Amino acid sequence: MVYCIHATRWVELARETGRGKVWLTAALLGQHPVSQELAEQVGKLLTLDAEVIEALQLPPVRGAHVVDTTEPAVYRLTEIVQVYGTAINDLIREEFGDGIMSAIDFEVGLNRVPDPEGDRVVITLNGKYLQYREF
Repeated sequence: MVYCIHATRWVELARETGRGKVWLTAALLGQHPVSQELAEQVGKLLTLDAEVIEALQLPPVRGAHVVDTTEPAVYRLTEIVQVYGTAINDLIREEFGDGIMSAIDFEVGLNRVPDPEGDRVVITLNGKYLQYREF
């Protein structure tokens, strides 16, 4: 669901709409529901036609089949999960107990940190802890 959205910067759209830059980018790429109000606001900012504004409100299509794992940044994120996923899981269990980090009650951030040897990318994943229940 990528349209002419690249006519402006994602961060500028986030600022104009009052939304988080990572969330808004994901939403406009079809990964989160977009309300009529937000779709119309983005449509006005980008001078999108009515069909595109309506398409922005379609239900999200999530899952591995809509992710291009050959994209270098996505591939590296996958590699990070492959290398550190089990350790993070064990550390969550050690710190919190038998449970998981929610990807629904969740916030994500992305920041640039200057470094003399090359700027660094800081990704923050902030999910609510969910205890497994026993029935």
